[in-house]
Amino acid sequence: METEMDKAVHVLSAEMKELYPNSECQETSGAPDPLDFHRNFVSQNRPLLINHAFDHWPALEKWNENYLRSKLGEMPVTVAVTPNGYADAVYDGKFVMPEERVMPMSKFLDIVFTREEDRKDCGVFYIQKQNSNLTDEFSTLMVDVEPHIPWGTTAFGVKPEAVNFWMGDEKAVTSMHRDHYENLYCVVSGEKTFILHPPTDLPYIPYETYRSAVYKEGPIGSFAVISDEKDSEVPWVAIDPLKPDLKRYPQYAQAQPPLIVTVHAGQMLYLPSLWFHHVRQSQACIAVNYWYDMEFDIKWAYYKFLEKLFPPRPL
Repeated sequence: METEMDKAVHVLSAEMKELYPNSECQETSGAPDPLDFHRNFVSQNRPLLINHAFDHWPALEKWNENYLRSKLGEMPVTVAVTPNGYADAVYDGKFVMPEERVMPMSKFLDIVFTREEDRKDCGVFYIQKQNSNLTDEFSTLMVDVEPHIPWGTTAFGVKPEAVNFWMGDEKAVTSMHRDHYENLYCVVSGEKTFILHPPTDLPYIPYETYRSAVYKEGPIGSFAVISDEKDSEVPWVAIDPLKPDLKRYPQYAQAQPPLIVTVHAGQMLYLPSLWFHHVRQSQACIAVNYWYDMEFDIKWAYYKFLEKLFPPRPL
């Protein structure tokens, strides 16, 4: 039997359909005017696909295998390694984080540019460290991009908190989650496919609480899942939008049809704060993203209110 709460949530979702288009992401060309961008997209929490916003970056022409080898060579880099491509994701009833390995950039490039059947190293390799690694580990590459997006910095009123470099295996998948950042995501080569749900779909996005664990390399060709010694608990989205278990999580069927956006080389996606997203990529795809802190305004209060009404299911 439908409760008054259920009816209210349905009304909320229905009223948002005009604001969050279901069929396609709005698209524009060229760097947007900061005021128009803020008024029409940031303040309305709406995604935007932007063409030709960073055509002037040398990275678009330079960042290929040979250039990265010559520029970075034997420099040590941090790489996330998993047996299945799912880092920071639910596996076998646990929230499992990747094994982090430090290896020469040349070895990482050997792996991602070698056919899987010819590889000596087992697992899925992905540079995905989200600690502003582009300005830290990969600072040598900063000459090929910008330290911030000028019109974005004007619109958000702050400099980015982090600038991240992403590169890896096509099997590397980012499980569905949300961030409290305004995200300007720039694909330099290859492509990324985002599956998106608006924050108002929170009542239909199932969360559960999981024990945390980490992958560790075992004997050749195997990985072990090692439980966190601190026995910590992590609330995480329980649904995989690629193969949703509607028998276990029937509420997901009531969410809006997801917005699916493929971002090609040379395109930028504005991913608003609090939007749920799941990401796949092409082999050796390279991307740079700028995380700007969100405004903790009334939409944050509304979102936290929904979280209290629909908390993660406990262990």
